Amino acid sequence: MVATAAILLWMGREPICKCGYVKLWHGVVVSSETSQHIADWYTPSHVVHGFLFYGLLFLAARRWPVGGRLIAAVALESGWEILENTPLIINRYREGTIALDYYGDSVLNSMCDIGWMTLGFVLAWRLPVWASVVVILLAELGGAYMIRDNLSLNILMLIYPIEAVRRWQTAS
Repeated sequence: MVATAAILLWMGREPICKCGYVKLWHGVVVSSETSQHIADWYTPSHVVHGFLFYGLLFLAARRWPVGGRLIAAVALESGWEILENTPLIINRYREGTIALDYYGDSVLNSMCDIGWMTLGFVLAWRLPVWASVVVILLAELGGAYMIRDNLSLNILMLIYPIEAVRRWQTAS
């Protein structure tokens, strides 16, 4: 995580929100402060990353100790946080998703996103599979209901934007 923070700072990412303060929760979706604080409406998607990374690494590296799989998951999430903050992905979000004002994450938010992924990974390790599935479904359905966005829609719109989905996401 230290290396990730250093790389993000080297890339020119802001350490904290340009607004000059840190909030525990930022609940306005279409805002320049989204992805700048400790938690926001996209936090559940990072928790879901943890569940998915746990499952993937359980299948792909079952013989590794859980600590080794956690390190691999942190490396994957760290890699995503770096890639997500490149002009390629930032511009893609602006073009294909509802994140029109998105200009990348603060370093604080990226570090917290890695922490939220870690929470998801640990929960997946400790919870029965059915409970993990319930948590993932609640996160995805909750995001779709509350902000018309979630991890599934985010991936879809990043890879293959669909105008009907974009219209639904931007409807009031």
